[in-house]
Amino acid sequence: MTSTSTPPSTPHSFQVDLRGLVDLLSHHLYSSPRVYVRELLQNAVDAITARHTLDPAAEVRIRLSASAGRVTIEDSGIGLTAAEAHSLLATIGRSSKRGGDGADLDEPGLEVTRQEFLGQFGIGLLACFVVARQIRVVTRSARDPQTAPVEWLATDDGSYTVRELPHEARPEPGTTVVLEARPGATEWAVPAKVEELARDYGSLLPYDITFDDGEGGEPRPVTDRPAVWDRSFPTPAARRVALAGHCAQLFGFTPLDSIDLDLPVAGVRGVAYVLPEPTSPAHRAGHRVHLKGMLLTDRADNLLPDWAFFVRAVLDTDTLRPTASRENLYDDETLAAVRDALGARVRGWLAELAASDPERLAAFLQVHHLGVKSMARHDSELLGLMLPWLPFETSDGSMSLQEFAAAHTDIHFTRTVEEFRQIAPIAAAHGLGVINAGYTYDADLLALLPAVRPELKVTELDAGAVTERLDPVPTATELALAPFLATARTRLEAQGCDVVLRAFQPVSVPALYLDDRQARQERDRTAALESADSLWSGILGALRGSAPRARLVLNHNNPLIRRIAALPDEALTGTAVESLYGQALLMSQRPLRPADSTLLNRAFLGLLEWATHSTDARDAQEDQK
Repeated sequence: MTSTSTPPSTPHSFQVDLRGLVDLLSHHLYSSPRVYVRELLQNAVDAITARHTLDPAAEVRIRLSASAGRVTIEDSGIGLTAAEAHSLLATIGRSSKRGGDGADLDEPGLEVTRQEFLGQFGIGLLACFVVARQIRVVTRSARDPQTAPVEWLATDDGSYTVRELPHEARPEPGTTVVLEARPGATEWAVPAKVEELARDYGSLLPYDITFDDGEGGEPRPVTDRPAVWDRSFPTPAARRVALAGHCAQLFGFTPLDSIDLDLPVAGVRGVAYVLPEPTSPAHRAGHRVHLKGMLLTDRADNLLPDWAFFVRAVLDTDTLRPTASRENLYDDETLAAVRDALGARVRGWLAELAASDPERLAAFLQVHHLGVKSMARHDSELLGLMLPWLPFETSDGSMSLQEFAAAHTDIHFTRTVEEFRQIAPIAAAHGLGVINAGYTYDADLLALLPAVRPELKVTELDAGAVTERLDPVPTATELALAPFLATARTRLEAQGCDVVLRAFQPVSVPALYLDDRQARQERDRTAALESADSLWSGILGALRGSAPRARLVLNHNNPLIRRIAALPDEALTGTAVESLYGQALLMSQRPLRPADSTLLNRAFLGLLEWATHSTDARDAQEDQK
């Protein structure tokens, strides 16, 4: 038997198309070419950090300039040797700041933890090709002062050269990077734009950075430290004014208030600004996050709990992880813990206002009560705390549950705004306490209310409760109107609606349509029974109970009802009752069933026929005369 051996395979290196990589960076990884300024600042800051681990007394200098389609940044950082330029500037995924695995940072004299650097993904200067056709780097290493300066020159066709320069080309250690803008990207090299981006990204960086627009003036500072929330002010009022100005400059609005977000254990410092106008709970606000001073994103939507949609936050952190593009936060366990802690700070601010500054709290709730209601659903302690302040729409007007409960120990609520609007004036006139729970979160909060106030009874409004509060008609009157009521009940039997006679306010309301959940369930059961086969008909029929039906409550105080009750024509009386039913149903804004639409059409046509017939009869009488 002959054995065969497989020849060893030859390893190959991946080939990278730089143009394709630039397209990937600009269209898929980064949201905008503007990030190239961040990459330049980041490399300069990290170079200074590395230099200080080698020589803490070394000069700190980062100077950015722009003119005539060229952007230059110079730093007094660690610099590179020729070998490092080959290895680090031209190798995708490589970083001189790795550490942790023993690579790069274990060189003699360079002991620094990876946490001290901004960059993390080794893409480096390649990101600058999103705007540059050529990148020139002149650098001199601080680790070996005897080495010559090095020039690394790369173009967007994927080629680069490395050569040593005379010592006088760069006498001191550090790095100068020069970008030549490519056609179509010159707008990103305009001095005003470069300065704007530098301030946006680098205002909180730990080293002084200046900008020179090439017009001969003094370089202007880019950094503005310490952050406004870390500065000292003579009075709390002066601090509030400064924070309000910072918010207006940053977010474009003057806040209702500001909330300190100080979490030293989590390495987080910042402030949350309370929006002065209401916003939708479904809208996820973008927060501004700096990572070790460098702006990471101004659209972080996972920083605070969803219920805190009424604030916009800005903070600096050195513990949270960025995503690969360094344009958002990586959603991990650390961020979840920080999010909960920041939410606790917002909750604590509300508790402090409730205890010490009710006027400011009332002003806040006037705008953002929806957000607090959302939060209170999941926090009984907060619900108890906010109870005196949370506004609700009630039959007694807009007021807090605390005020409403002082007048009503039996609290009823409606699940829809339409039902509340119909019943509110009648409930108010007859002392029935009703709350509109048709708005977001209100029904959930009312369900929790007995847990906070056990003496209160909270139930959904039913037809029986309303009818009991309305004034009964004298027995003699009701007996006299028995034929009329019998006709009315017969006409509405097919609609599953009963008819009762009461006297109530306001007089202008002729009829009131009432139903509740049980009545609706019974109506649905009846509809299902009509369309079911014999088996299901038997089962559904067995389920028939004593559930109340919907009610049409006729107002005996209303003159129209009295005139209809006195009509001698039974057919006309029935048509008029159907019209009252339809009008009351429309006023309640409930969806119409096919049977209801049919009844409305029949009643309308019946009244038209009666009206025209009466006109014809009168005309005939006039002709006979």
